[in-house]
Amino acid sequence: MNPLTKVKLINELNEREADLGVNEKVSWHSEYRDSAWIFVGGFPYELTEGDLLCVFSQYGEIVNVNLVRDKKTGKSKGFCFICYEDQRSTILAVDNFNGIKIKGRTIRVDHVKNYRPPKDGEDIDDVTKRLREDGCAPTGPAAPPSSSEDDEQLVIPVKKPKKDKKEKKKKKKEKKKSRASSSSPPIRVKEEKRDTAYDKYATGGSQNGHNETERRREEKRRDRDVESKRETEREREDRRRGEKRREADKESSRR
Repeated sequence: MNPLTKVKLINELNEREADLGVNEKVSWHSEYRDSAWIFVGGFPYELTEGDLLCVFSQYGEIVNVNLVRDKKTGKSKGFCFICYEDQRSTILAVDNFNGIKIKGRTIRVDHVKNYRPPKDGEDIDDVTKRLREDGCAPTGPAAPPSSSEDDEQLVIPVKKPKKDKKEKKKKKKEKKKSRASSSSPPIRVKEEKRDTAYDKYATGGSQNGHNETERRREEKRRDRDVESKRETEREREDRRRGEKRREADKESSRR
């Protein structure tokens, strides 16, 4: 991958985390929490260890600088490895130095997870020897936990049981409701009282109803008879009228 694209990718990661407000524990920097080494590449070849110390010591005390040189000529190859005393300085260096320009050249600054220092001769000091053996710089003395951290640790387990209690109460209520619905007693239906008037109508009044139906039938028959009589009378009148007309027609024809 092109070094400039790596520079852009690191800057994009930092911008996204800054916009989203990602916690340090979830940040991509946390993957390198056990290493205090950083990689610096792409700087001008004429820079020396002293120049690198001046630039990169802005964000922490530097313990070791390994400027990679050509074994034959001794000239710089344009990249190096820097070890800070505190691992948190590596995060500041990567966030602030990655992508900057030194003498017109864009440099790349990134974390180093598993750094293997080179094997030097016996003419090295005790600090460098210890760094070579440990593989990375010490992270500094562990600060005692503050009272706020203790409070947070105490508050977190206290809040969880409260939530658990609420959930348990809800579950108990739901169980009670389900039991009540499943084991609910059968619904009792009230028996209606018998209506004496209805009984009379059903037993004794049946004959009355029969008589009433007979009476209605007779009335219908009478009505039919009356209508039939009326029809016969109308027919007779029509016949008479017809006969009179015929007679009148005959007389008129004779005359």
